[in-house]
Amino acid sequence: MAKTTLDSDVPVKDRSLSPKAYRNALFDLHVELVKLQEWVVQTGSKICIVFEGRDGAGKGGTIKAMTERVSPRVFRVVALPAPSEREKSQMYLQRYMPHLPAAGEVVIFDRSWYNRAGVERVMGFCSDAEVKAFFEAVPLVERAIVDSGIILLKYWLEVSADEQTRRLNERIHDGRKTWKLTDMDLKSYSRWYDYSRARDAMFEASDTEFAAWHVANSDDKRRARLNILSDMLSRIPYQAMPRRKVTLPKRQKPDGYLAPDYPFKHIAERF
Repeated sequence: MAKTTLDSDVPVKDRSLSPKAYRNALFDLHVELVKLQEWVVQTGSKICIVFEGRDGAGKGGTIKAMTERVSPRVFRVVALPAPSEREKSQMYLQRYMPHLPAAGEVVIFDRSWYNRAGVERVMGFCSDAEVKAFFEAVPLVERAIVDSGIILLKYWLEVSADEQTRRLNERIHDGRKTWKLTDMDLKSYSRWYDYSRARDAMFEASDTEFAAWHVANSDDKRRARLNILSDMLSRIPYQAMPRRKVTLPKRQKPDGYLAPDYPFKHIAERF
């Protein structure tokens, strides 16, 4: 893999993307995502997209931008909680396998089996031997995933130290975002370079020809979302599927129907 310097300041465009330009670009991408959805359903394709990155890198916002105009029955988001005692006793990758896509599905992992290479390793939740075993196994497992016909895409969202600090501080003070800040986030924040070393080792072990890591600079959230969605669409050989012409049918006539004289409990119109 070509060497990169991900911990240097992530370059951000001098001129910010205006909300209008962002909405217009996102509209066009949403249209393409609907086309992708129809192609996946009609062809029985299987797509798995993995999102990884530091806390505050923008994974959740990117996933929301990807899924807000498509069906949750086709685009399924997987964000697993901490493993149960039973799951801790399983083969590590076992708890993730049932969530892989079947025909006609797009599965999006908001963090994935790479927890072992990241938070579990840095926070001491697994041993060095377990990390080594994971690094040896993951290319084999991902080879099997790809060979089964699943399109596997892996994205790493890279945020700079200063921007991560700004975003985490925002979570402290913005009442809409306080739920996003956990004790684990705070512990992780103090271990920036431990995470950098863990990320580098993860890339070295799992950036393969058949399951490559694609890195997106995410200091500018809007640009990151557009760039990731555009890149993802370019890597999937979808095409617009034929659609039948649709017209609304005529509504039935009232046939004597009268609105009931019923004391409906209307909500207060405060806005």
